[in-house]
Amino acid sequence: MYMGESALHLIGLSLFLGVGATLFMDIWSVFVKRVFNVQPLNYALVGRWLGHLLHGQLVHGSIVKAATKQHESVIGWAAHYVIGVFFAFIFILSSLWIHVSLLSSVGAIVFGALTVIFPYFIMQPCFGMGIAASKTPQPSSVRLKSLMAHVSFGVGLSLSLFFITVIYQ
Repeated sequence: MYMGESALHLIGLSLFLGVGATLFMDIWSVFVKRVFNVQPLNYALVGRWLGHLLHGQLVHGSIVKAATKQHESVIGWAAHYVIGVFFAFIFILSSLWIHVSLLSSVGAIVFGALTVIFPYFIMQPCFGMGIAASKTPQPSSVRLKSLMAHVSFGVGLSLSLFFITVIYQ
């Protein structure tokens, strides 16, 4: 296998795992919303943040109160899936880099849980929610929702790994 073929396999695997895991995360959030009435993240807010970021504003007092941006919902949803593919790419590279097979159910779920670092220390502070949602009325609840969403991403990675293993057997 030559270098270009390896890169294509890495990209293809990242796309499959990332989209699969993100889709599972979204299905899980619909289930949690219907059964427990827990509202998922509004991805239009991610699109709004990205729209403002393009104009130089990284941090907001409250992203909810920030001016809306054209196509923010579509941009937010697209970003959600791009981030999922990026996380899958990091997941695969991490497995190669530390010479340990993270490409297992436990490794995938642990990795998914670790990705909660991204909203805790980047998204939530930039959205005006503080580090790990510390400025929200119920920070523990927001933290738990974020953690559960990211664990579900890990479960989605695990299921996607299972499906790709079945496909290529």
